[in-house]
Amino acid sequence: MGCLAVSSASMSRSPSQTPSPRHEIGPSGIAVSRLCLGGNVFGWTADAPTSFAVLDAYLSAGGNFVDTADSYFWRAPGNSGGESETIIGDWMAARGNRDEVVVATKVGSLPARKGLSAANIAAACDDSLRRLRTDRIDLYYAHRDDPDTPQEETLDAFDALVRAGKVRAIAASNFSAERLRSAVEISRRDGLPSYVALQPHYNLVERAEFETEFLPLLQAEGLSCVPYYGLAKGFLTGKYRDGAEVDSARAEGARAYLDDRGRAVLAVLDEIAAGRGVPVAAVALAWLAAQPTVVAPIASARTPEQLAELLPVLTLTLTDDEVRLLTHVSA
Repeated sequence: MGCLAVSSASMSRSPSQTPSPRHEIGPSGIAVSRLCLGGNVFGWTADAPTSFAVLDAYLSAGGNFVDTADSYFWRAPGNSGGESETIIGDWMAARGNRDEVVVATKVGSLPARKGLSAANIAAACDDSLRRLRTDRIDLYYAHRDDPDTPQEETLDAFDALVRAGKVRAIAASNFSAERLRSAVEISRRDGLPSYVALQPHYNLVERAEFETEFLPLLQAEGLSCVPYYGLAKGFLTGKYRDGAEVDSARAEGARAYLDDRGRAVLAVLDEIAAGRGVPVAAVALAWLAAQPTVVAPIASARTPEQLAELLPVLTLTLTDDEVRLLTHVSA
């Protein structure tokens, strides 16, 4: 994992609460909690008041890392994109807590701001800053690779944002290992800011691609992993079992994991969760947080009640035997 770095920022929690440990994202100097709160549900399956309640509970528990994108969630009826950023921006403005929150957002997937050209990145960044009601983005992701734009142009554009103080650090999401490697090499060659992290699809039941293609590269370059779908579209919450009916927009995707291997993983998660007195979801995320290069798994919650199932991962550390058992059964 990243180097331990305790943040000096004051947190909105009770004096008796154990502070959440902080870990640095690559070489960025940005320290974050062990759980990154996904903002993909804000403005989609969670309205503004509910989103505020989730964000309040997360910050109060010691979390400080919120992930969103300009494209969240343009596909929802009546939306055009940027709804999640707007809710997060309104929340930070209402609470006056901008300095306590590490904000990550993304560029490149919103249909109106598609791709990683220099002009698009500059315009999209200003759009995101306006919606977030802030003067800087802490971690700015290329949401997905853009093979039609030279990587030199993309990295030059990110460099301009860093120099202007609009962005603190940059990262990549949904890149191939080959393209991530070439981007890092270009940054090194040209003296440009380099991606400090990768946001890939990685969790207890989706391991092969990350561990074989990306992990060696991240370790060699000192980059962090901030994985999305940390709970496998909800499957690793333990709610999707034989005969169970769950009302969720991602229910079909989660049920795809309910095979013999998935059932075996749930059985071990159940055993560890019962022994630790924590929810199954927290154990699944704690396994992910224990993997090399992983600095903070991303998980979202539509309600404060769902969030409560995730929060123990902020301070939960599995034993070596528990990690090995889950690694074995999920192989």
